Amino acid sequence: MALFTEQLFADHLTLPYTEAAVVGDAYYAAPVPDLPLRLRIDFAPTIYSRRYDGLRLQVVHMEQGRIDTAVLRFADYGAFEVRDRRRGKKPGQDGYGTVTDWNHSEHAPWIGINVTRLRAAIDQYVRLWIPGAPRVRTGPSPLTAPVPQARTSPARAR
Repeated sequence: MALFTEQLFADHLTLPYTEAAVVGDAYYAAPVPDLPLRLRIDFAPTIYSRRYDGLRLQVVHMEQGRIDTAVLRFADYGAFEVRDRRRGKKPGQDGYGTVTDWNHSEHAPWIGINVTRLRAAIDQYVRLWIPGAPRVRTGPSPLTAPVPQARTSPARAR
């Protein structure tokens, strides 16, 4: 898949967990290393193949398995509001607030994401389920996720 998952977690979500890794298209972390609770985050699939409308968070106990699952939908957290408005998409329209890995672009499909509200929701979820977990920084992304501009040819001199 061309979701650039590691880049999303390392450069944009910037979660504070030292024991963490991206494996495939999922992020795994031990927010409190001494506890048997782990965090797994991946892209939440839609009914369409290779289209995702949010992040799926799971708390997993090392012996008992999955304890809880929550989905943070991109549309609910304004993650692609600016991008979709620029594309003329409105809430409820096909493709609003989603990313796909259909094409083989050199750009991540989530370019232009606003992670501020997503990061706050992740912090709330993790601190509810995993006592003692470090706070997730809830301000804007340390990097700006630039939106690739359409290429235009230079104007001809007259």
